[in-house]
Amino acid sequence: MAGRLVDRARRVSITPNPTGAAKDADHAFLGHPRGLGYLAFTEAWERFSYYGMTTLLVLYMVHQLLLPGHIERIAGFTWFRAGLERIYHGPLSNVALASAIFGLYTSIVYLTPIAGGFIADRWLGRTRTITIGALLMAAGHFLMAFDYSFLLALLCLLTGSGCFKGNLASQIGALYAPGDLRRADAFQIYYLFINGAVIVAPLVAGTLGEVYGWHYGFGAAGVGMVIGLGIYLSGRKWLPVEPARTAAAAAARPKLTRDEWITVGVLIALLPVLAVGAVGNQQIYNAYLLWVPANVSLVFFGHTMPTTWLITVDSVASISCLVGVVAFWRLWAKRFKEPSEIIKISIGLGLGAVGVLCLAAASLASTPDHKASIGWVVGFELLNSIGFANVFPVGLALFARAAPKSVAGTVVGVYLLHLVIGNNLVGWLGGLLDRMAGSSFWLLHAALVGGACVLMLITAKLAGHLLNPTGPAEN
Repeated sequence: MAGRLVDRARRVSITPNPTGAAKDADHAFLGHPRGLGYLAFTEAWERFSYYGMTTLLVLYMVHQLLLPGHIERIAGFTWFRAGLERIYHGPLSNVALASAIFGLYTSIVYLTPIAGGFIADRWLGRTRTITIGALLMAAGHFLMAFDYSFLLALLCLLTGSGCFKGNLASQIGALYAPGDLRRADAFQIYYLFINGAVIVAPLVAGTLGEVYGWHYGFGAAGVGMVIGLGIYLSGRKWLPVEPARTAAAAAARPKLTRDEWITVGVLIALLPVLAVGAVGNQQIYNAYLLWVPANVSLVFFGHTMPTTWLITVDSVASISCLVGVVAFWRLWAKRFKEPSEIIKISIGLGLGAVGVLCLAAASLASTPDHKASIGWVVGFELLNSIGFANVFPVGLALFARAAPKSVAGTVVGVYLLHLVIGNNLVGWLGGLLDRMAGSSFWLLHAALVGGACVLMLITAKLAGHLLNPTGPAEN
């Protein structure tokens, strides 16, 4: 099959896909292979479509879709709602129902790439699978324009994302020869493109949805996905040829040693801790969007800021803090010993917990006659973003480095499962918003994130020698 893919790539390309020395000599895009540019722009448009849609999802459901006159039109929704209420052990209000759907969607979206990678590796290849995924996602966004196709739209988006996301990212690494040190820098460039799209998506799709109509926002997300697919297909000749997978190569894979199995077990055991630690950050796309406008003043110069712009504020804070955190640790390492990944994660979780306390304080400062100052939200965004910069990317680095080489790809994929658990927990917690005081709601989140910090420190003490190759666990 690999031979047929190579032949087909040569037939459709004037220039063959870059491989080996040709890739090393290719510095056409910011000093990197030209294919990185096509992949980075493609992923940026995909993230534009994803975050444009998720920014609107909860607001759209609460303020229109789940209201009388609309909810009755959704095909299959009676059975779907009954299933959710069985899972949640009772009737769900509109807010709780929207939160549950959000949590289910944003958790499954991190599961489907496992199946998408399997399909690409075994049957279709990455290019075909990515193309099918992009078409399914575009269809899903456009189907959001109709009440009756809401569940079908979510299914298309989930399936498409599974086909698209993991396979596109895997093509970046394949652009570089094994000894090419540009690979790490390439993923940083890729990540910056993603975050740029996260900033723009709420401003465009969010504003269109809130101001002009929900379906305009979803339509913009669909158009973005079509643009991304066009960019991807136009750059096919610069993308890597997929390696052949033979039975001999599979048989040569070394078996894990006892210590390696223990290390894998420790990493898996960290998944629920990371999931609980993520609830403060992941709630930004859910209950946060409903709670902030009702309790915090968003008026600037006589105009009320659209709720979806909170996502842009979060994205700007995330990028700024990520750059600042990287610079901080580089300066720290020049004078002091740099802490291990697991200690950095603990620090990040502690900062995240303090950030959520800012929202609890804002709730206490808010009264029926006077909303709290936006300064509390700014405090939350800064502390949470600094904390998250020490958690998610550092956690990915920990799993990639500590995993046995023979199963590194699988373990890195498993790392994303903590977001599956975390987003489901976020969906359940969001349902408590209309049953708890705001201060209690955010104190609960702070306690969960703080508890995860404590568990991570305990892990550093008991199992740090397995996860830190430089020596024993740091205290």
